[in-house]
Amino acid sequence: MTFDPFGDFETRGYLRNVATTAPRLVVSKGNDRAKISFAYPKDIRRAIDYGLNHGQDKKFMAAKPGEIMGYLAHGHPFLDGNGRTIMALHCVLAQRAGFSIDWAETSKNDYLAALTKELEDPHKGYLDDYLKPFIASAVPHGELAANIAAAPGIDGEGEDTVLGTTDDSELNAQYEAQELKRRQQ
Repeated sequence: MTFDPFGDFETRGYLRNVATTAPRLVVSKGNDRAKISFAYPKDIRRAIDYGLNHGQDKKFMAAKPGEIMGYLAHGHPFLDGNGRTIMALHCVLAQRAGFSIDWAETSKNDYLAALTKELEDPHKGYLDDYLKPFIASAVPHGELAANIAAAPGIDGEGEDTVLGTTDDSELNAQYEAQELKRRQQ
């Protein structure tokens, strides 16, 4: 079954989405051993703005492509298709900065492990270090889609999980701890 955060696919017959995001749903991906928590709904815009603003700075993008990817992923602005959408955006930002990531040579599991570390402990360069060996010459604009499609695991497998809503005090405490860690860095 497709990810159905509102639980009404059976009665409505289609998946609905509210303004692209679900402003009251706290979303994560993975299992208890490797759960990734994304930005709290009220901070999605701040995370995405940081990624977009710094990603458009060609020198910053070239020096820290993993940090940019980490912030875009942390924002998790969509209920479905985040990985594919963010990868497309990241590929365009990288191309504008004069390079590409050779996604066909990456490993989905290794990438996700580095991304998880990046999300848990930002600004430490985990994803930058992982991506550096895969940096290549800029792919021509007409070949960007093929570059993205070559990435292992880009099929969208692996469902997101709705942990609860923003009025859950336990989820709020977890988010506050995560946010405090991000601010300290």
